Amino acid sequence: QVQVVESGGGLVQAGGSLRLSCAASGSTDSIHAMGWYRQAPGKGRDLVARISSTTGTNYADSVKGRFTISIDNAKNTVYLQMNSLKPEDTAVYYCNAEASSVYWGQGTQVTVSS
Repeated sequence: QVQVVESGGGLVQAGGSLRLSCAASGSTDSIHAMGWYRQAPGKGRDLVARISSTTGTNYADSVKGRFTISIDNAKNTVYLQMNSLKPEDTAVYYCNAEASSVYWGQGTQVTVSS
């Protein structure tokens, strides 16, 4: 079993920055990838960024050049640095960990005001 807990969401003005953190615990040795997804009101949950031990990083086109995903393996924590935020980035951001199953956090709200 793996547990993931997100933190770092909040309210920011357009053009600002936020850093989200996602800490994994439990059977962390089984994790081969971690990712950030977001869900805006009335929409589905979409990939934002993902980091894999085998394939590296990938990003949604809408965040390329603005968001950066990174991992601290010693802390079992993945980060999402979000710069140049836009109102359309407003969503609940979810972290997941991919092991034999996929484990999701509870989500953290990011609100970008115009």
